[in-house]
Amino acid sequence: MTGTAATTAKRAHRSDAVHGLGRSGIAARGLVWLVIGLLALSVALGDDQQTDRGGALRALVDKPFGEVLLVGLVLAFLGYAAWQLLSAAVGHRDKDGVKRTGSRARSLGAGLLYGGLAVSTVQFLVRGGGQDQTGSRTAELMSRSGGRTAVGVIGVVLVVVGLVLAGRALVQKHSDRIESYRVPARLRRPVVVVGVVGLVGHGAVFALIGWFLVRAAVRFDPNEAKGLDAALQTLAAQPYGRALLGLAVVGLLGYGLWSFCEAAYRKV
Repeated sequence: MTGTAATTAKRAHRSDAVHGLGRSGIAARGLVWLVIGLLALSVALGDDQQTDRGGALRALVDKPFGEVLLVGLVLAFLGYAAWQLLSAAVGHRDKDGVKRTGSRARSLGAGLLYGGLAVSTVQFLVRGGGQDQTGSRTAELMSRSGGRTAVGVIGVVLVVVGLVLAGRALVQKHSDRIESYRVPARLRRPVVVVGVVGLVGHGAVFALIGWFLVRAAVRFDPNEAKGLDAALQTLAAQPYGRALLGLAVVGLLGYGLWSFCEAAYRKV
């Protein structure tokens, strides 16, 4: 990156406009996960709902001005992606060496992820959709040379990521992201607790999906691979499944609420 481009990127990264876009993206994430949690709650109560991001988008688009809301989500996701990509390029200057490299790599991953969420939301608006396609995509990958191994590796990575997310939440590392002095005193502890519940739940979702991918690879059966929707449905069908699904609902709702807290009080 040239000196002029780097200076421009740093100035943009520090700007209130980019910070505002980033916060809007975190809030958009919170809205989607809150809706997913509510859909999962309806499944726990006996309804047949699609409990993944596609189901959440469909639930939102069916509301008055739903398409306008989804366009707003796209813009928010793009804003967050831009913030994270700028952070990957010129951010995390308060860190050195490996820590800075690791933080920038995580920002790059988040930027690409939220850019992908924006694109998939646009595709949903244009074509409709919302079906869980994890199984079909896994089958396509497993049909290729080395695909079975790739599916297993992806599954293991998801399990590890989920466990790391949950572990970091349990030791309250997420509180480092928050400017605690900006949080009203009576809310500081509840905000941390909501983060623990939500991030443990989020980690459990990653680990659950990863487990099904690993099982699909081991059994060489793409039908074993499940996205969030099918994973929760399978969970509900197990002994004590409703109780387990209830815990998953608490985690999903908690992650949505934590996202709103992070949007309001995150360090920039």
